Amino acid sequence: MGFVDLSGVRYVLGDGRTLFSDVSFRVGEGAKVALIGANGTGKTTLLKIVTGDLATEAGTVSHSGGLGVMRQLVGMREGERPLRDLAVELGPPRLRSVWQRRRKAEGRMMAGDGGTERDQLAYAQALADWGEAGGYEFEVVCDTVAVAVLGKPWTEVEQRPLRTLSGGEQKRFALHLLLQGRDEVLVLDEPDNFLDVPAKRELEQAIRESDKSILFVSHDREVLANAADRIVTLEAGTAWTHGGGFASWHEARVSRHERFEELRRRWDEEHQKLRELMLMYKNKAAYNDGMASRYRAAQTRLRKFEEAGPPPVPPRDQDIRVKLEGGRTGKRAVVCEGLELEDLTFPFDLEVWYGDRVAVLGANGTGKSHFLRLLAQGGTDPEVGVAPERKLDPVRHGGTARLGARVHPGHFSQTHEHPEFAGRSLRDILWEGDRDRPSLERSKAMSALSRYELNGQSEQDFSTLSGGQQARFMVLLLELSGATCLLLDEPTDNLDLASAEALEEGLKSFEGTVIAVTHDRWFTRGFDRFVVFQNDGEVVESDEPVWDVR
Repeated sequence: MGFVDLSGVRYVLGDGRTLFSDVSFRVGEGAKVALIGANGTGKTTLLKIVTGDLATEAGTVSHSGGLGVMRQLVGMREGERPLRDLAVELGPPRLRSVWQRRRKAEGRMMAGDGGTERDQLAYAQALADWGEAGGYEFEVVCDTVAVAVLGKPWTEVEQRPLRTLSGGEQKRFALHLLLQGRDEVLVLDEPDNFLDVPAKRELEQAIRESDKSILFVSHDREVLANAADRIVTLEAGTAWTHGGGFASWHEARVSRHERFEELRRRWDEEHQKLRELMLMYKNKAAYNDGMASRYRAAQTRLRKFEEAGPPPVPPRDQDIRVKLEGGRTGKRAVVCEGLELEDLTFPFDLEVWYGDRVAVLGANGTGKSHFLRLLAQGGTDPEVGVAPERKLDPVRHGGTARLGARVHPGHFSQTHEHPEFAGRSLRDILWEGDRDRPSLERSKAMSALSRYELNGQSEQDFSTLSGGQQARFMVLLLELSGATCLLLDEPTDNLDLASAEALEEGLKSFEGTVIAVTHDRWFTRGFDRFVVFQNDGEVVESDEPVWDVR
């Protein structure tokens, strides 16, 4: 059985700021440990240190039993890369190395007429190495996973471009492969993102029943409550461990903060006493030489007390203020007539009225994100879609989808894809503006970033932000765009609890229409209409959320 041990880990950012320090915890043999914390506190960075992708400034990290890793946006933004590449990346290091040699040897064989004799020998050796590294056993596991997740054998799907798989399909494939792999320790960065509710329940059960030691990051309270037996919280620049599950974590955190406050109060009282004692002896020593030694002793005692420093104060809670305004539109915000998403749905009709809160539910791969992307492009009238800088992939469809009068769509992408932001800082993006957003001068840009707890990241490139920080910034862009119809594709997937609650409050006061694809059981409580994309291609309305539709 494997384990992970961290002791005194510290990481310093490129600008010299310490992201966290003195982080110590253990993922014991067979333990299921959740790492939680606000967006931007360094959870993904800490996981990268555990996996060896980043070097620590101080402290040590040790592990045994092999390390299987699933990154936060596994497989996303990969375009034409085949599924096989993703599978190999999730395999053991030796397998990955042998695969690279095998692929090069195959390329040389295909480039010529069967290759030279030397090419043939190199290819034969690569195949032999692949077998010795466990490659063929790995392909058997891939076949089992492909059938379970995609319903087809490995030979039929291994060359499928990753862009043809939904985010949930890619996540489930990666999770199944790691859980059935040889590695005894798994490090999973937000494994529940992009998963539908049945898949989340499947994930919860798989984590609980696995013999592996698992360290995972999640913001989904249901997943945390059902899968973790210990909680490590990253906050205030360090980490603390709660030995119980998530159900008792809130109470433990409150008690911890109350204890800090009491310790700080006592420290302040003791500090004041020592200072008053020092001042008393100082006054007496001024006219009594016999008090000089006591005065020096009091000075030394006060200095040592102050050098030891006060106990930590409870971390400041986030104060995120979402100000989505919207605006009045025509009574019918969206009208779909005979709309058919090619190879995904049968024709369906749908009317969405101004002010509706519509949750779009259904299994992964049924066309929900395609539907939102079509509306974001203006439906069958691209002139009213989002800014041309967004360059959304076209959606093949039949029938019509029209946006109502004065409906201005604002689109939140599930995968946070914004190639137009490449190499640009948050402040520059706000300052430059685009067709949908006005240019903001420095003071207004910083004020807006501050409301989203992003002022400290104003000079950072968008791509360097954590997933949650990217999500908050995308919500800010929606706010500034003046959108009157919000098209939200899994908006809470990367948001911490405080950010998700702030978004929910912002949506309550939003004057406009909201259509959101979500698998977040908590977030759905704020919606009054439910459109379900079924597995059989039918699109129907329901009076209440429907989760078991896979």
